[in-house]
Amino acid sequence: MITNILTIAGTDCTGGAGIQADIKAISANGSYAMSVITAVVAQNTQGVQKIQMMPLEMIRAQIDSVFSDVQVDAVKIGMLGNAQVTECVAQALAKYQPSKVVLDPVMVAKSGDRLLDADSVAALRDVLLPQVGLITPNLPEAADLLGTAEATSREQMIEQAQRLQVPTFLKGGHLAGSEQSPDLLCAEGELSWFEGERINTKNSHGTGCTLSAAIATFWGQGDSLYTACDKAKQYLTGALSKADTLNVGQGHGPVHHFYKYY
Repeated sequence: MITNILTIAGTDCTGGAGIQADIKAISANGSYAMSVITAVVAQNTQGVQKIQMMPLEMIRAQIDSVFSDVQVDAVKIGMLGNAQVTECVAQALAKYQPSKVVLDPVMVAKSGDRLLDADSVAALRDVLLPQVGLITPNLPEAADLLGTAEATSREQMIEQAQRLQVPTFLKGGHLAGSEQSPDLLCAEGELSWFEGERINTKNSHGTGCTLSAAIATFWGQGDSLYTACDKAKQYLTGALSKADTLNVGQGHGPVHHFYKYY
């Protein structure tokens, strides 16, 4: 039976990140993708030009439409944009109680444009985090959530992952001075490192969206959380390694979500 994965996030009209990247990652890895749009984002490989948040009643209506009709095997949450949307999604999770929820705390786009209002970080941390099964921050996002300096070593990554107090897949791609890109899973009292060589490409737009959607996909398919993270990292590594075969935009291009099929 093909599993159904729901992504709740903002859009990317050039297809590299957000809802579009999630749908590609879910589909490429064998599940059926569904979506709830929280914001329509005019962005390209060079930056974000405009953001239009969806009305709260429309976000609620989309979520209700999905859960009232379709079995949801896992949920991935991406861009929420503000505290009101964060609380709206948290209320929906409390209502429908999906068993597997992956939160990618999208705060800043690859271009540096901020996608989550700084005043909304508290709502994300205090209202939504307790309801999710895994959070997938990068180092700047983890530091933002904790109100501390960005980790610069594996030891600090461990300390910050533990301080988040929810199952965490902490992405080490920003770790300076390393040819490796180590990620850390801190869950169920255990620490697991996922090693990988840093891939030299500027075309890394949407990596966080893609990874978290892939984790939700494999987890929803019945894999353990550890195995889902392992498979998702392998998938992202492959998508990054083939990113330069695409010709999308003049800035930070997207990863190649369907590299296995070309």
